Amino acid sequence: MRSVPVDLKGTLRIGIYGQKKGIGVNQDSSILEIKGIGEKSAALFVRVGIRTVSDLLSYYPSGYERYEEPITVADSRRRDFAAVRGILQQAPETRYVKKYKITSAVIRDEMGQMLRLSWFNMPYLSKTLHPGSQYIFRGKLTGMGGFRHMEQPQILKIPDCERLRLTLQPQYPLTKGLTRKMLQDAVKKVLDSGMEIPETLPGRLLEKYSLLPRAAALWEIHFPMNQESLIPARRRIVFEEFYRFILNVRRMKDSVSREPNAFPIEEHPAVSEFIGKLPYELTNAQKKVLSEIRKDFQGSGVMNRLVQGDVGSGKTIVAFLAMYETALSGFQSALMAPTEVLAAQHYENFRKLSEEYGLGLSVSLLTGSMSAKEKRETYEKISAHQTDIVVGTHALIQEKVLYEDLALVITDEQHRFGVAQRKALSKKGLSPHVIVMSATPIPRTLAMIIYGDMDISVMDELPKNRLPIKNAVVDIEYRPKAWNFIKKQVQEGHQAYVICPMIEESEASSGENVTDYAKMLYEAFPENIHIGVLHGKLRNEEKEAIMEDFSRNLLQVLVSTTVIEVGIDVPNATVILIENAERFGLAQLHQLRGRVGRGKDQSYCILVDTTNSEESQARLSVLQKSNDGFFIAGEDLRMRGPGDFFGYRQSGDLAFRLGDIYTDAAILKEAEEAASETEKGPDREAVEVIL
Repeated sequence: MRSVPVDLKGTLRIGIYGQKKGIGVNQDSSILEIKGIGEKSAALFVRVGIRTVSDLLSYYPSGYERYEEPITVADSRRRDFAAVRGILQQAPETRYVKKYKITSAVIRDEMGQMLRLSWFNMPYLSKTLHPGSQYIFRGKLTGMGGFRHMEQPQILKIPDCERLRLTLQPQYPLTKGLTRKMLQDAVKKVLDSGMEIPETLPGRLLEKYSLLPRAAALWEIHFPMNQESLIPARRRIVFEEFYRFILNVRRMKDSVSREPNAFPIEEHPAVSEFIGKLPYELTNAQKKVLSEIRKDFQGSGVMNRLVQGDVGSGKTIVAFLAMYETALSGFQSALMAPTEVLAAQHYENFRKLSEEYGLGLSVSLLTGSMSAKEKRETYEKISAHQTDIVVGTHALIQEKVLYEDLALVITDEQHRFGVAQRKALSKKGLSPHVIVMSATPIPRTLAMIIYGDMDISVMDELPKNRLPIKNAVVDIEYRPKAWNFIKKQVQEGHQAYVICPMIEESEASSGENVTDYAKMLYEAFPENIHIGVLHGKLRNEEKEAIMEDFSRNLLQVLVSTTVIEVGIDVPNATVILIENAERFGLAQLHQLRGRVGRGKDQSYCILVDTTNSEESQARLSVLQKSNDGFFIAGEDLRMRGPGDFFGYRQSGDLAFRLGDIYTDAAILKEAEEAASETEKGPDREAVEVIL
């Protein structure tokens, strides 16, 4: 491992990649002060949230590309992306198609299998690639069976490939015009400048937990020599992320536990009568959680409870029962949903329940896209206590919203009711009970750390009328059959999701992206099957419109990234096809799978493994065998190792910058231990200052 020049305090003094010193920046400096970044390029950095030098240094890679072992043409039949070795059959030929110069070639492996190659506007290759020589071509593969094709591949000689296999190439979330090189050049200039990077953890923690100094960790996270040097750097940064999160959670718990119960809510017979009229019986798990909520309602302190239930376990009806009981006690309640479409759906369901069963509840909807007049009328109803239940998005906690007697707030995990929201309500003289609903199946040992400020209820039982989802793990050769299956389901009146890991082809694309995949489906599916595209770069109003069209069956197939993970409830959707399933953690795959199986019809989950490796097949087989989210979460925890952050996406909605509670479970437990020591030790005040 290379050494990094760090003084005794862990402060980087002189860069090792160059000798430029003193560009005059500090962590609070604008990125405009970095040499080479002007107004235009600064605007690109701002688009990804980088405004200061500190933002730049903490804009960590989302993953690392590793150059894999080259394979034969025959082995590439089950891969979408690979480094393929073979012998060039003849000199490349160049032909003109409209304004393009297309250079083509063919390679053959030792088994006699052939692969076609093509490049745009690179006619010089006919002179640099020599027939009879062996090369390695790396890129995205298309076509099926014996008609495989690689377009615009990277060309590697065998020694170059061996050298690259020992390196790691950081991959960053980018925007159009911003490249990986621009990011790394900027980081390199800052780290080479001699700028002091102060240590942010107490020295005793660095020593006890064998943590790298922050300066050294930043070097390796952005410029890793290899996996062995990256692991301790990443461990240091993840440790601090978890450590500070746990300390903040505990501070919040201390403040909440001191708040008295301003809204004691009695148990009402009308709620039991309503439960008896429902067309289904509550599960034992639902009854247990409702009992725990009722006990909190009548306790001496304010409720702060996590209701953790698997996908489809019936958390929403329990939330409605709690809000109904709150209304019967003369108080108001609010439910905050992650999207406007989901908020509208909850609103309609609650309103229909009240009307159908004669509950006499007044239910209101409040979202950001409502007109000024609609918002004003809703504000007036809320402040005059003319509504019992308010359903909405973050619009619920805006300054203009004045509640009369808000006793209960229920939120989705994505909108965790944190310090800022609590302060916003406390300024209005309120201290409501809080329930956070989570469908992320986190093993209890980890949940007690992550949600240390909350009491935890678990719903580990599904309603009896739910059909279990049928699962299949397949390779890319099955893809045409999967598409035909989706067509058949749509023709029977159902809908389908297709999930891709990326929005569009990136600098080193090794996975499917929604942009190109949707184009393939447009060509493969008949015109009467309408296809929508959904991803995180769309404006909120665009996403809401697409999800609304899908919920109304105006779109039959939705090609999406993981933004649908906590999306709308569409009972008519019966198929979810997840491409590059090996790139996701098991817990997240289970969350995605939960988008189907929500209606009365049989549902299906098809997981496409593009690596065809024994390791990924073993992991994915867990999902094939079980629909139990808590079992899957435990297996996810058990099967991950210290190097398993390569390729796996962040788990669930707990959006840590770098940490993953499954991959980094051991670090999470160490951070909890350190936080406990800090709260009792001499560092308590110092740490509070920099939180």
